[in-house]
Amino acid sequence: MATAVVGYANAEGLTAERLGVLYNLDEASSREVALYYAARRSIPRANVVGVHLGGAEILAPDAFAPLRREALDRLPTSVQSLTLVWSRLYAVGCMSVTSAFAAGYRSDFCEPGCAPTAPNPLFDSDGWLPADTVGWWPAMLIPTGDPAVARALIERGIAADATSPAGTVYLVRTKDATRNVRAATYLDTEETLAEQVRIVELAEPVRNDVRDVIGYFTGTAQVAELPQIHFRPGAVADHLTSSGGVLSGGFQMSAADWLKQGATASYGSVSEPCNHQAKFPSISVLLRHYLRGETVMEAYWKSVQMPGQGLFIGEPLARPYATHHQ
Repeated sequence: MATAVVGYANAEGLTAERLGVLYNLDEASSREVALYYAARRSIPRANVVGVHLGGAEILAPDAFAPLRREALDRLPTSVQSLTLVWSRLYAVGCMSVTSAFAAGYRSDFCEPGCAPTAPNPLFDSDGWLPADTVGWWPAMLIPTGDPAVARALIERGIAADATSPAGTVYLVRTKDATRNVRAATYLDTEETLAEQVRIVELAEPVRNDVRDVIGYFTGTAQVAELPQIHFRPGAVADHLTSSGGVLSGGFQMSAADWLKQGATASYGSVSEPCNHQAKFPSISVLLRHYLRGETVMEAYWKSVQMPGQGLFIGEPLARPYATHHQ
């Protein structure tokens, strides 16, 4: 008998049928990768929509509003979440493009940048019907600056499904006091999840190769040891810093570099958030939802209390801890 994959809360979980794919009509690689992704993940053709975005990295809110409205109007009403597939656009005003597509642009999601911003109604929640329940379409971006890297990312997500990888989560303490704030949560993360996944703490400088990685979390502007990190399919990784959501050309390491190294999903901010932990993934919440069988999009989105300034990137449907039923 064929094996079916069933994840936690599958009746309300993210599925290919509930995922919309948006691509940039003004960028050949965007369409190429979007169609590749839809085919590999069996996403209905009606769920794939092209919009004209030009070549901007940041859109003005007034220019963005009709684009979002057009895209949502063209998608089936069954769509609950979005995959954005393009190379450049990462922000709308001071919001990330993933959060702007999710909730629409509102200044209280990103202003003032160093103060608390609008909360996430999906934080640490159960189920996943966000469009129906809170009127949000959470989004995750597949960057297409290098189509080969994008296709490899997609294949890693598929390869990870239902594998229950027995890898290691690494929590790194850095000497950067400002960006090391999540280290205060490491002990709680270990105590909460030690029976579900192997967790190891490291301190910088990390001089040796780090293997068998299913999660890697640190706080620094540049991850010096990145070339030494070896990820398993389905791995998540991010670094707490101010501009990790800038896709290219920024003065700090981009979250996209995690994907180039082999991670399957990551997160970074696009405007100055200061070091509010609530504006970055809660490691324990992220891992708890991921390990219970949710997709990486669900787990990452549920882990950030104030997501307005944060860009979610990766292969949304990756679900390595899904359960099997014969």
